[in-house]
Amino acid sequence: MNKNDCIIRLERKEEQREVEMLVREAFWNVYRPGCSEHCVLHALRDDPAFVRELDLVMEKEGRLIGQSVSARTVIELDGGGELPVLTIGPICIDPALQGKGYGKLLLGRSLELSAELGYGAVLLEGNIGFYGKSGFVYARSFGVRYHDMPEEADQSFFLCRELIPGYLSGAEGVYQTPRAYYISEEEAEEFDRAFPPKEKLRLPGQLV
Repeated sequence: MNKNDCIIRLERKEEQREVEMLVREAFWNVYRPGCSEHCVLHALRDDPAFVRELDLVMEKEGRLIGQSVSARTVIELDGGGELPVLTIGPICIDPALQGKGYGKLLLGRSLELSAELGYGAVLLEGNIGFYGKSGFVYARSFGVRYHDMPEEADQSFFLCRELIPGYLSGAEGVYQTPRAYYISEEEAEEFDRAFPPKEKLRLPGQLV
């Protein structure tokens, strides 16, 4: 992959349904039969936590091949108060182009812009095998815990990266997922009816 063969820019309003289609294709049957990520993206755009300056798409030869969005949230500190942080997702690349470095490039640009906007840290749910290449570590190493999970539960999916060195020092507390990420099964099903039918499959490795 040549960095110069693609463009990363802000999403345009008229592209929103095309981007939702891209997200649907990228996540379909990956973590569960079907997916809800395109519905989450749709809901996020109207949420006050949504960061429009980080609503990015990746374009190659005039075609959209990737997208990334971010939202503001907080860590509720054990000692009281809240620490503002950022989360990323959904973020995806066209399935036909995955594994070629486009995802890392898109993530890197999102992190770069997040730092320029003054955000101190990014926390997300993801695979350390991918995100670790971009400087993410386990959030537990900073004493940050994922909400609504027992202390002893495996939280290796919960990752973070400081954008301001030392920003998470003393940040022991509980991370809160932005409200727009909570999409019910019924909401996801209803939203998906507006898209072309696709077969939902139960596959090995799915989480749900």
